[in-house]
Amino acid sequence: MKKVALILSGCGVYDGAEIHEAVLTLLALARAGASVSCVAPNIDQKEVINHATGSNDDEDYRNVMEEAARISRGSITQLSQLELTNVDALIFAGGFGVAKTLSSLAYDGATYDIDPIVRQVIEKAQTMGRPLGFMCIAPALAAAALGHLGVALTIGNDPDYAAILESKGARHHNCAVDDVVVDVPHKIVSTPAYMLAQTILEAEMGINKLVQEVLKLT
Repeated sequence: MKKVALILSGCGVYDGAEIHEAVLTLLALARAGASVSCVAPNIDQKEVINHATGSNDDEDYRNVMEEAARISRGSITQLSQLELTNVDALIFAGGFGVAKTLSSLAYDGATYDIDPIVRQVIEKAQTMGRPLGFMCIAPALAAAALGHLGVALTIGNDPDYAAILESKGARHHNCAVDDVVVDVPHKIVSTPAYMLAQTILEAEMGINKLVQEVLKLT
């Protein structure tokens, strides 16, 4: 049984992990017979968004790991305590938590950086030969951490975001919503998911392929 860590950035598309992407990944991994651990950093969200109105709630406070535990039904591992020797692969769900909290992409554009612990985990996993999956906007994390290796990635077909990833050294490939980009030498798989998906069914197609390809690389 393959052991996979699913990295979450909270709970909710506008300020955390994209819930549909996270649940579809959990479902695909379960169908593939993999064992999954949900993982999140124990840090504060940079923003809290009222998902009913889209407004920023400046007075609210949310912890990324506590929010991510909502998706995982309470079972959550702190990212800094993740033992990479105990997992065969890692998959990063998308959502604005990636762009706002795990990185500064939403605020800094091409000059963005990523959380130090996130960077350390990605770099160490790649060095250890662990396959890495990234969906939606999460390939921005891979570009920041591994762009110097010339990794191949996709966020779909948005030219502005593609240029930002390439400014980090990554090689962007346009990709349909139901497909993936597989960088075999670096063991990295990415799919657009809700960067392009208009329905949950469209998101599912690419996510299912990503899970299949990540498991093939283990």
